[in-house]
Amino acid sequence: MPSHESNPNTENNLTQTLPYRFYSDPEILKSEQEKIFSKSWQYVCHESYVRQPGDFFTAEVAGEPIVVTRSKDGELYAFYNVCPHRATKLIDNEAGNKKILQCPYHGWTFHLNGELNKAPNFKGVPGFCPADFSLRHIQVASKSSLVFVNLDPNAPSLEDSYDDFFTDLNQFDFLDELKVNDVKKRTIKCNWKAFIDNFLECDHCPIAHPGFSATLDLDEYHIVNGNNCSVHGSELKTKKGKEALDLPMGSAEVQEGRFYWIWPNVMLTIYPGPGNLSTIQMIPIDHETTLGVYTNFSKYEEPTEERKTQVAFAEQVRNEDVELVEREQIGLQSRAFEHGVFSPTEHAVHKFRDMVLDALDVSD
Repeated sequence: MPSHESNPNTENNLTQTLPYRFYSDPEILKSEQEKIFSKSWQYVCHESYVRQPGDFFTAEVAGEPIVVTRSKDGELYAFYNVCPHRATKLIDNEAGNKKILQCPYHGWTFHLNGELNKAPNFKGVPGFCPADFSLRHIQVASKSSLVFVNLDPNAPSLEDSYDDFFTDLNQFDFLDELKVNDVKKRTIKCNWKAFIDNFLECDHCPIAHPGFSATLDLDEYHIVNGNNCSVHGSELKTKKGKEALDLPMGSAEVQEGRFYWIWPNVMLTIYPGPGNLSTIQMIPIDHETTLGVYTNFSKYEEPTEERKTQVAFAEQVRNEDVELVEREQIGLQSRAFEHGVFSPTEHAVHKFRDMVLDALDVSD
């Protein structure tokens, strides 16, 4: 378990938030795409999407189209989802299974390991070498059944980057059994960092999340900062909490709610009860709009009634959070203030601020 961060505030010296222009300036987002999203490990999907030979999954990372494949020999690969012939996007479907990848423009085909198979309009052309026209590879890695990619070929390994996170997550032994129950996408009218800020503190919980506050013991709610992550936890409020989540009073696979943030824009939640996981991805659309991708997993193809109750509970909390951050974005674009301040309990938001400033190589 990572250690607690020290209190960032000293007496009569309150720490400031990120300048509010960081949430409303399109030039800041351009810099973030290059210096944060292009250089960090980005969660793509659960391994169940790419478990069998021929499986593929597409996504967007730092504005780039990418595809992850499982080759015939069982290896995991990731490429830019772009044909080397004339830059056409290869695959539109989000997920599926293919024996070979074919460009819809001129019919070039590629093996699942990225090697060129056939280039119909270059048959017999002198000097044309198929080995020079493979798909462009991207770093890919999977751990605890979670698949990540990194556009930076020199980036540290996935395991080294998120060792604290995986150490804590691996207490749950059902991760490789999970199946996707549903995926919801939502356009949120806020800068991506506003949503992360909100997730990283629970000072707002008693006011904005009455159901959450009545179900989980906020007196014991703890937030622990790791290297590139933040780990939150809280137990149910005895019988009342179990009834709110429709849980039996006996044992459950998950006893304590666990809520993770990993740098820069992914959150994972595990609620008390039957084995479950939800992933939350905040993907920037522009400097004031974000695509939220919410994926719910359980151990069963069809969620149990208990899991449906968990998801409905989480959905209510998400809706409340979206309302908050959209209201906040209005203020972030105002000329009223240039920045805010952190309370002592907002140490995880303070850490995130420092990570953003360090990555962008700017001072506040």
